[in-house]
Amino acid sequence: MDNERHDQSFDTFADKFEKNIYGSTKGQLRHELLVHYLHECIPLNTQSLEVLDAGGGTGVMTQVMLDLNHKVTLSDISSEVLSLAKGKLGENINLDVQNKAILSLSTNKQYDLVVCHAVLEWLQNPFEVISKLVDLVKPGGYLSLSFFNYDAQLFGNMLYGNFDYVEQGMTTKNIVRLSPNNPQKPKIILSQLKNLPVQIIKKAGIRCFHDYLKQTEKQTSEYDQLKQLEIKYGSTEPYLWLGKYFLVIAQKDTW
Repeated sequence: MDNERHDQSFDTFADKFEKNIYGSTKGQLRHELLVHYLHECIPLNTQSLEVLDAGGGTGVMTQVMLDLNHKVTLSDISSEVLSLAKGKLGENINLDVQNKAILSLSTNKQYDLVVCHAVLEWLQNPFEVISKLVDLVKPGGYLSLSFFNYDAQLFGNMLYGNFDYVEQGMTTKNIVRLSPNNPQKPKIILSQLKNLPVQIIKKAGIRCFHDYLKQTEKQTSEYDQLKQLEIKYGSTEPYLWLGKYFLVIAQKDTW
């Protein structure tokens, strides 16, 4: 599809992306909170599942699933990112790596769990992709969807005093390639999901407080306490709407 050519790929700067995201408390906390909520909502420890890590990049979540003895298909449009993933993950009989855009994945196979984390904000047609992801879930299976939160991005920029940037609609001629170019509004994504054959079982903000700390050194020095408070309040009103990322876990109807 023509649209897929315009989706953000991380070829040519995969290493930089990996270090920027997962070499910080931002990336660490995001990952750990996502893993926490997956365990909370989905029976990951009871049986071997078929898992799709859609747009899974360097395979950080894929590694978690492999360690739990699940069979994982890791897909991404970036061949360079997938090379990094293969180097990290090694040979594994339970791993299938596919260099494909999500809209190009075959629906001949469906999965017990489809994970699509931090992908929608890089896509030209996120709603079309959400529909495809639901098609890839088995009846009774689960979809875990997280994305960069437009509302939190606006709130944060106001706190930082970036008033001109907000007035310009948070767009700039000089696109920063590591900054999401299509952040999403949680309530719009939730309304889209209501039109699909799924039931939402979890909503949570990811990093509701971390990024707003005035004393940024506490992101590191008091990380464990901060993480526990993120878990305590991240699923509750009004804080879940302030997370820099938003998480939705849905279960597909069984027809």
